Amino acid sequence: MEIISLHGTDDRLYELVARLVMNPDVLRQNNNYPFKTTSQYTWYICLYNGAVVGFMPAKASGKGLYIDNYYIGHDDPDVLDSLVGHILASTDRPVTALCHKRHVEAFRNHGFITCTVFAQYNKMQNISRKGDSE
Repeated sequence: MEIISLHGTDDRLYELVARLVMNPDVLRQNNNYPFKTTSQYTWYICLYNGAVVGFMPAKASGKGLYIDNYYIGHDDPDVLDSLVGHILASTDRPVTALCHKRHVEAFRNHGFITCTVFAQYNKMQNISRKGDSE
């Protein structure tokens, strides 16, 4: 597995993820919520044998990084673990994630705690980051 990071408006980003972000099965897995990007995003993309097996866009803000609208092919725990670990290793800023209920434990294993519980998601913060406070 290889993880690359791309700016939110990088042409290569569109080449890699366009088929996935418009795929009805992928959108259904994301509760039919569309994927978004702007220049404030960095996309972390997990590749296996050259194919995209997951991605996790992170939006930069004054409070840190915010993860939302991510895709993990076949809910592969290794892909999820690799992406979350890579993002945490690449920043010293606080990280907040709106994660699917089925992924809560994986985020917990990376030091996240639940802040808010929604019907289909948990908003979680990484408590091991420097300067965490929201």
